[in-house]
Amino acid sequence: MILGFDPGSQKCGIALMDREKKLHYHQVIESLEVVKTIKNLYQKFDIDLIVIGDQTTSKIWKQSLTKIISKTVPIIKIDERYSSLEARDRYWQMYPPQGIFRLIPLGMRIPPKPVDDIVAIILIERYLKNDSLYSRAISF
Repeated sequence: MILGFDPGSQKCGIALMDREKKLHYHQVIESLEVVKTIKNLYQKFDIDLIVIGDQTTSKIWKQSLTKIISKTVPIIKIDERYSSLEARDRYWQMYPPQGIFRLIPLGMRIPPKPVDDIVAIILIERYLKNDSLYSRAISF
């Protein structure tokens, strides 16, 4: 099971996906709730890898994650460039607009809620897509 983590100072995105790309969990949570949420997920699922976005506050969160989860679980940084834009588009695939909102062009649609959890999903997918590259990478 892979935990995707989009770090942030106010809110974070978390996703849990298996290697067959089945999504088991995704949520945007306040930063203050991260420790509690990840501890709960770690108790329920066999998490064997964490992928974390390489931008905002990633180094600080990496230190916190190693305290929460066993040090034997590798934490790998993933390039998160353009992931927020990709997540906005993905949001509309996951939650298609209804009624009159379908007439608004995709480029003009703004998701009604944060998409940090979808960014976490995209980080896992980027890892799985390039698994052979990342499997040789050294955790940071």
